[in-house]
Amino acid sequence: MSSESSPQPPASAHVIVVGSHKDGAGKSTIAMHVAVALLNGGLRVATIDLDAQHKSLTRYVENRRLGAAQSDLTLPTHLVSTGGSRLLVEDEGIEFFSVVDAVASIAATHDVIVVDTPASDSDLIRFVHSLADTLITPLDGRLDADAHGSNDPALQIVETQHYGELVQGARQRRSRADGKPIDWVVVRNRRSSSESRDARPPGAGLNELASSLGFRCVEGLAERAVYGELFARGLTVLDRLDQATLGAPPNLAHVTAQREVAGLIEGLALPIGRTQWPSPPIAPFGEHDLLKT
Repeated sequence: MSSESSPQPPASAHVIVVGSHKDGAGKSTIAMHVAVALLNGGLRVATIDLDAQHKSLTRYVENRRLGAAQSDLTLPTHLVSTGGSRLLVEDEGIEFFSVVDAVASIAATHDVIVVDTPASDSDLIRFVHSLADTLITPLDGRLDADAHGSNDPALQIVETQHYGELVQGARQRRSRADGKPIDWVVVRNRRSSSESRDARPPGAGLNELASSLGFRCVEGLAERAVYGELFARGLTVLDRLDQATLGAPPNLAHVTAQREVAGLIEGLALPIGRTQWPSPPIAPFGEHDLLKT
């Protein structure tokens, strides 16, 4: 049996895996915001990007590293997949030839490891899921609403059930390894702005899935242009946002997005560090600025 089929979870670091059955659900955005929240809380954070095809989290970190030269931005130790289970520590040039070795090494010097995974199924992905202390799964917030085509709720439910089988296998392997549970949190993401304001509770379809698959639901992030704009600058809504960092004055959309992220972090209820994570101030608004969205 290979080492990657028998998980040996890190003895110290809390492992957060961000995984989903489909791309475009907002995994990398959530991964970066969670990492920055923990960094702001004074924790030592490492991030791992296993999506060798898209490398969205890696591009986010690279953008942030460039921005750090002009602004006081906290940075995680970042590892990126170079193919298979090989990982490279970007800012140190250290290459690991096994996820097992990489995780064991960084767990000794970090409090938290945040892993962004591709929407695929493989032995490696199943193994990484079994390392999770907390598993975060962004899900299209319209799963329990009326929709058509690719957003058909029935189709999404079937896909989520298939992904649930992967998670169930990971839970069983983790239980055999050290007897610890995996806290699975499904995040209702990619909602419209109106749905976000309404704070509509999950519908029957999602509630039934939560009961049968064993996860809990929290509200996630709405579809907002500010998240894409922040990505390009390597920023999150948990950073100080002002004319200098944004290149323009912040507006009400930034404030609303910050409240969304703060609610998400609180809902995750991570059993590490602070119970409340500090949010840096957004530059003061004038009355005219508050009318902008």
